[in-house]
Amino acid sequence: MASAVRAVARLYGDVPKGCQLLGDSPTPASSTSICSIPLGTACGWTGALGDGGGFVPGDPSEEEGQVVAPAAMTLPHSPGSVGEPRAPQAVEVHRLEHRQEEEHKEERQHSLHMGSSVRRRTFRSSEEEQQFSAADYALAAALVLTASSETSWEAQLRHQSSTVELEERGQKRVGFGNDWERTEIGFLQTHRLLRQRCDRKALRQQTEEKVREAKELKELCSGRGPWFWIPLRSHAVWEHTTVLLTCTVQARPPPQVTWYKNDIRLQPHLCPAGKYRVTNNYGLLTLEIRRCTAEDSATYTVMVKNAHGQASSFAKVLVRTYLGKDAGFDSEIFKRSIFGPSVEFTSVLKPVFAREKEPFSLSCLLSDDVLEAENIQWFRDGRPLRSSQRRQVLYADRQAAVKVFCAYKEDEGLYTVQVPSPLGPREQSTYVFVRDAAAEMPGAPGSPLDVRCLDVNRDCLLLTWTPPSDTRGSPITAYSIERCEGDSEDWVPCHVAPGGTCRCPIQGLVEGQSYRFRVRAISRAGSSLPSKASAAVVTGDRDAAQRRTEIPFGLGRKIAVSTDDFEDAVTIPSPPTNVHASEIRETYVILGWEEPRPRGRAPLTYSLEKSVIGSGTWEAIPSDTPVKSPRFALLDLEKGKSYVFRVRAINQHGMSDASEPSEPIALRARPATLPPPAQVQALRDTQTSVSLTWEPVTSPELLGYYIYSREAGAAEWQTVNNKPIQGDRFTVPGLRTGKEYEFCIRSVSEAGVGDSSTTTGPIRVKQALATPSAPYDFALLSCGKNEMVIGWKPPKRRGGGQILGYFLDQHDAEELDWHAVNQQPIPARVCKTTSLLLKVSNLHEGHFYEFRARAVNWAGVGELSVPSGLFECKEWTMPQPGPPYDVRASEVRATDLMLQWEPPLYTGAGPITGYCISVQEEGSEQWKPVTPGPVSGTHLRVSDLQPGRSYVFQVQAVNVAGLGQPSMPTDPVLLEDKPAAREIEVGVDEDGFIYLAFEAPDAPDSSEFQWAKDYQGPPDPRRVQVVDEANKSKLILKEPGLEDLGTYSVVVTDADEDISASHTLTEEELDKLKKLSHEIRNPVIKLISGWNVDILEQGEVRLWLEVEKLSPAAELHLIFNEKEIFSSPNRKITFDREKGLVEVIIQTLSEEDKGSYTAQLQDGKAKNQITLALVDEGGTLAEPGTVFPGPYFKEPLQWKVTEDCQVTNTKKETRFQWFFQRREIPDFQYDPQTGAGLLCFEEFSKGDTGTYRAVVADDRGEDSSILDLTDEALDAIFTELGRIGALSATPLKVQGTEEGIRIFSKVKYYNVEYMKTTWFHKDRRLESGDRVRAGTTLDEIWLHILDPKDSDKGKYTLEIAAGKEVRQLSTDLSGQGLCRPPVYTHNLRCNIRDPRLSVDRAKVVRGLPDVATIMEDKTLCLTCVISGDPTPEISWLKNDQPVTFLDRYRMEVRGAEVTITIERVSSEDSGRYGVFVKNKYGSETGQVTISVFKHGDEPKELKKM
Repeated sequence: MASAVRAVARLYGDVPKGCQLLGDSPTPASSTSICSIPLGTACGWTGALGDGGGFVPGDPSEEEGQVVAPAAMTLPHSPGSVGEPRAPQAVEVHRLEHRQEEEHKEERQHSLHMGSSVRRRTFRSSEEEQQFSAADYALAAALVLTASSETSWEAQLRHQSSTVELEERGQKRVGFGNDWERTEIGFLQTHRLLRQRCDRKALRQQTEEKVREAKELKELCSGRGPWFWIPLRSHAVWEHTTVLLTCTVQARPPPQVTWYKNDIRLQPHLCPAGKYRVTNNYGLLTLEIRRCTAEDSATYTVMVKNAHGQASSFAKVLVRTYLGKDAGFDSEIFKRSIFGPSVEFTSVLKPVFAREKEPFSLSCLLSDDVLEAENIQWFRDGRPLRSSQRRQVLYADRQAAVKVFCAYKEDEGLYTVQVPSPLGPREQSTYVFVRDAAAEMPGAPGSPLDVRCLDVNRDCLLLTWTPPSDTRGSPITAYSIERCEGDSEDWVPCHVAPGGTCRCPIQGLVEGQSYRFRVRAISRAGSSLPSKASAAVVTGDRDAAQRRTEIPFGLGRKIAVSTDDFEDAVTIPSPPTNVHASEIRETYVILGWEEPRPRGRAPLTYSLEKSVIGSGTWEAIPSDTPVKSPRFALLDLEKGKSYVFRVRAINQHGMSDASEPSEPIALRARPATLPPPAQVQALRDTQTSVSLTWEPVTSPELLGYYIYSREAGAAEWQTVNNKPIQGDRFTVPGLRTGKEYEFCIRSVSEAGVGDSSTTTGPIRVKQALATPSAPYDFALLSCGKNEMVIGWKPPKRRGGGQILGYFLDQHDAEELDWHAVNQQPIPARVCKTTSLLLKVSNLHEGHFYEFRARAVNWAGVGELSVPSGLFECKEWTMPQPGPPYDVRASEVRATDLMLQWEPPLYTGAGPITGYCISVQEEGSEQWKPVTPGPVSGTHLRVSDLQPGRSYVFQVQAVNVAGLGQPSMPTDPVLLEDKPAAREIEVGVDEDGFIYLAFEAPDAPDSSEFQWAKDYQGPPDPRRVQVVDEANKSKLILKEPGLEDLGTYSVVVTDADEDISASHTLTEEELDKLKKLSHEIRNPVIKLISGWNVDILEQGEVRLWLEVEKLSPAAELHLIFNEKEIFSSPNRKITFDREKGLVEVIIQTLSEEDKGSYTAQLQDGKAKNQITLALVDEGGTLAEPGTVFPGPYFKEPLQWKVTEDCQVTNTKKETRFQWFFQRREIPDFQYDPQTGAGLLCFEEFSKGDTGTYRAVVADDRGEDSSILDLTDEALDAIFTELGRIGALSATPLKVQGTEEGIRIFSKVKYYNVEYMKTTWFHKDRRLESGDRVRAGTTLDEIWLHILDPKDSDKGKYTLEIAAGKEVRQLSTDLSGQGLCRPPVYTHNLRCNIRDPRLSVDRAKVVRGLPDVATIMEDKTLCLTCVISGDPTPEISWLKNDQPVTFLDRYRMEVRGAEVTITIERVSSEDSGRYGVFVKNKYGSETGQVTISVFKHGDEPKELKKM
């Protein structure tokens, strides 16, 4: 039994700690051979054993082998063991064997445990794979113990198992045939059975796994959702290379594949041709991206989907810019990651012209934020600037600025801003000019500048300054120096220096005191403003530092040692040494010396003596204050004399001996100014600046140069700079483009401003010639099988000259090299490559090509453009049209612009029917249509845009197949009113020709002026003449007429910026110009008083007339009876040109003196002719019928209601002619008998406005009379017609209509502009509304009452006003007519109804309200609907006066809708508005009352006015 237990123990592992075998020791025979094993022990199984004991949990409190647990299962003894005694020796041997087996078992278990933890198993049997539970182990033990007998085969099996076990152990074992041996054999058999069962179970599991895999394979073959066998992989590539994204997907059925770029679906057909290529080869998906750019950096996603599901894979593509040697750690990407983003300037510093004592500022905008604002540095002339009381350096919101609160001329200079950036600092520079402030006295010079204190000692210093550039015509005679102590502003004059020097010593200062100085320039005109104060200085011993020595020791400590400490005790000092003149000038000498050695420890003062050479005597030099410094200025020396000097030292103990005399010293002559620089040259720079160069002056006294400029022809020079500049070149900004300037330069020194250099020749301010920038925006305009038409935009920077042509290169995507398309420049912006490719190679169908170009001007070949996109050479067969090209914006103003384009070269399936224009605001991605529908022409005026914003436009052509390809978008267009923008000038020149002129001073020399009429091309050369001058073009109308009406536009070529304008010539304007032209071509000397006849006291007859003042060149020809007469004794002729008086004095009047006197006056082009008929002694005019040599007008031409005139002295041969606007009128009436000429107008209108001339002539002579029917005369005619029409009005009549009651009056004539009508009901004014409508026709005035009511009864009055004539007509509606039977009323209405009056008459159908209110600065729109056939004429009235549509007023007619728009309304726009419609069948007026209220006010309730 013990063997079975040991076998079970081997099966389940070692015996747990605390468990022991019961029965290893002898047991009494009387003891019960029952053993109980508790359930749930640490051994993991439960059961019971027979005699000999079993496993029980160990208990430390009990003795070993004596622990017995309660029975859980009772097992009967086997039959063979009942009653058999046990030998003690056998039991002892069995015990020893058991102990040895347990020891060997423990060793094997330990070895197995160690090997399992070190070695990794590569194979496991089915037994090892199977794991048994605690219940399985308990069941196995129970089966072994319950076995009652063994069959023969079981015995054999036990024997074999035992033999095998012994062989494994390397020993033989003798079985004693007891119960333990049998139990062990039974256990082995059971173990084998369990292993077989486990093997069968494992085999079953393997079979089930294979069946499951077969089912999955079958499902996979029949249908499956997509999944990625190989997903996408991210790529990082260089710019202009090709990247290939690939992945492998498995799915059944085959999935649908969609590619995305940044979550936006990728559609290759909408992208540039050849940019993307997508393939799907049996699950291998590829996306090829050609010629990658920075815009291709994105996340690309492929989405696959079928009926069983969907899957996606993504990858990132990073496109890097290759920087050559700067790639890698020096690349832009690396620097940006380390140092931050690259900062660029987005604005340009412009020159600043400030004025003295006024503030100014400089600012520039940056593309990114600067992380450390303190790294932004400002410089002036290379010196860094810091914030101070007068200056502030700022940075905020990507804007760097420097502000100067009070400018001085010292602030003038070259300012530079420097901003840090990963690729090196970015900087911009500009010049700041500070002009002189207005002088306190007229003509006073400008203030000096740069006042500095030099050689500061205990009681004196040397002051220097720079002379001003502008003396305003008066030379400087002196300089006044003012002094201020400390920070006080108490300025005290301390010295006056002569005008020939800018250097002066200052004495009498207090040691240790702080001083500031300023200077004024003085001329005969007065004193200038004070200069900027010098920096504060403190007086002190300048040699004290030299006598003091500091010896460092320890940590930061020093020992100060003075030379005075080493001197012996000295009472009286030694004499000073080395007396000399440190500076000699025209008016002073600065004497210097060295202190005595030893000097002593007591403070020293000095006494000076002088002696004139040859005198032999010494004289003490007086001083107001003790001299403490070894410097002294002598200001009272006489010119022409030589002096020697000596010095004595004085301390508290006494005076030293005199020093050795100095060398002879004498005042020098006045220093001369420096000569001017030579070889001054002026060169073109920009459109507003000129560059100057010169040969510099070599002198140590040079302080700099002053530059002066003037316009060519001007006499006065203007200062350019007020602070001397250094170097030998300078750029003068702020000049007027197109003007000619002259320049000169003066040298500046302490002696003053020198003479002027030679004046440069006149130079016109124009941009210097340079090579152009690169073309851009290539587009494919048309494509055939082996040809392409490529278009591009010209360079943004033309280089100041004409673009002579372009060099074009092409590149096949399948080749490596570029090939030149042309060897000679292409003169146009659009080239057809077929005719040029004959020199290189033909294009291949299906290949992809890219192009690049260079522009050429007189300066050379410009920059190479960026390669275009890839264009596929494939013949276009689509029905839609190709893209329009050359889309350009001109005439850009604050709210509108003119857009023009060229039609597409490829028209598609049919002709172009229109164009759709789209606009995109900069910063937005949405394109919006400009017009509701297509436009027919190739130009469009785009209005209602927001000022200050930038817009981009594109155009698409339309045909029967639909919308075509869009054009290349325009460059961003900024809407603003440029200060220098010019408009077309319209006028009449000196010769009387009407012209349109345009001036462009900013245009380059090679520019041309391109005129167009109605944007359709150049005007007809038969009607106009174009005359070009320097920067100006004039278009002259040869014979102005109605054919010349329209819009004239002009564009300047070869300019970097748009220079264009337009003007619409209307009929009204043309008439005024023609009238002015006639006056200029036919000027008339103004007549003040015609011929007068006076009888003098002596009986002389005085004939005289008076005209306006004439020039000395005026001429007089006096004609008497067709012969010119001159002064004679009997006839004295006087011509006073100054007074404009012509006088003829006849001494004795006789028959010979009777006749016709004609004075013909001419002053330049102006002429006049005045005739007098003298017939008797009294000098009266000729009576009718009087015979004279030739025909003449008895009365001047007049108008009444008809134009007529009378002619006298006629005969049968006399010819009478009428002319209108120099054209002869054939139809008129003339009576030769009476001499009356009559020109009749049955219907007079504005078309008859003009100048009428009647001419009568025969062989005896000619006379004419002129009537001007314009302006006031025309108004008088229409007023008279209106008066006659008002007087012709018939009494009011009443008639019934289908709508109501109609009241009307017939007139002979009605004009809405000169006749005003008003209706009253019971003395209350009536206005047109829903129920009451008023209107007129050419012969009728009417009032229509719709749906009459009782309230409409009463008196109705019509008031007609024409000029000063007012007429009133009245009628009374008593109500009887309103109560008539319905049948009668209906019959009456049917009888009087006129269909044409009710249907075709002009009407205001609906739309206008009675009253409307609106706030100031808003836009008012009034819209109404009209009707009428023919289409009515429309006019708007404000307070019964016609509205002029200019500036803020605009009228728009769309079919039957009429709209008036008033922008930015104000209180002046309040009033009563009406729309007047009129055709030949009648008219009508719709009215509305408008009230404009201010911001913050409440709109008031209005009543109809």
